[in-house]
Amino acid sequence: MEKKETTKEKGKKKRIGLKIFLVILVILVLIALFFVYKINKNGGGMQGMIATLVGHDTETLKDLEPLYFLVLGESVSGDSRLTDTIIVCKYDPKTQTAAMMSIPRDTYTGTDRSRATAYYKINNAYKGGEDPENAVEAANKITGLNIEYYVWVNTNVLKEIVDEIGGVYFDVPMRMLYRDTTQDLDIDLQAGYQLLNGEQAEQLVRFRHNDERLNWTTYPSEYGIEDYGRMRTQREFISATLQQTLKPENILKIGSFIDIIYRNIKTNMPMNEIKDYLPYAVNFSTENLQTETLPGSDKYVEATSTYMFFHDVEETKELVDKIFLNPVEDETKENSIEETNEFTEE
Repeated sequence: MEKKETTKEKGKKKRIGLKIFLVILVILVLIALFFVYKINKNGGGMQGMIATLVGHDTETLKDLEPLYFLVLGESVSGDSRLTDTIIVCKYDPKTQTAAMMSIPRDTYTGTDRSRATAYYKINNAYKGGEDPENAVEAANKITGLNIEYYVWVNTNVLKEIVDEIGGVYFDVPMRMLYRDTTQDLDIDLQAGYQLLNGEQAEQLVRFRHNDERLNWTTYPSEYGIEDYGRMRTQREFISATLQQTLKPENILKIGSFIDIIYRNIKTNMPMNEIKDYLPYAVNFSTENLQTETLPGSDKYVEATSTYMFFHDVEETKELVDKIFLNPVEDETKENSIEETNEFTEE
């Protein structure tokens, strides 16, 4: 016959259980306080939280150098792979500043300008996605930088991220109407400030000029015609998308963003590099982003019957030094608008 617990024994067990609960509670509170302390030491807010989660301390940021990489934006239509976006990028986590310089896709990368052919255009260096390292080498030759990393981006990533955050508000600079069935491209956007979905975002960043329905008109010269206008629109839309994606309410969508990026982006950047810079990148303000275009001009090469973009070597050195190597942090940042002729080439 089992002995029943006395009231005294029951009371003793309750007190022991309460003590254990209180000890666990105190431990959890101490852990939470330590975590909060570490978050604050690492900068507080979202930056501090992510930095703490990935194991950073107060010394980590001090050791981080500016990050340079080349963005290669590619659109795929059937068997066609078009590199419409080539941008040299820099991010400095210490100063929370960044810079982007667009390189026209027709930029010459050879040595004999009098015999320039389409083979030596920088978008050909990319070779349809087979050799992004070659594009990095070409960009280094043009800029004099020592870029190691590339980020290949399919335009699907832009479409999906824009849709994931519920669209991006953007001021479309002009009426855009263009159709090309060979590229499966149908652009139809009204001018003005509006909310763009993913499909409309892709139309925006691929637009260069209208078709015959609007007399082949392009961006106004003060904005930057043809490819120059497209590159400016791309940079400004990337900036707007970053600004609207890096909002606190979107942190819960981080899993979806990672999935989108995993499916649509390729890079040779090591994961530990990404992990080191990520905590500070989420705190970045697009007000500290400077955007420019590679200096130079379009020219027709009679010997090979080819239109090419030739960068100005001296002006390129000055611009690279200004925005990448020795930036003046308090300088007013404005987009560079290049003077160009009306050459068009799809």
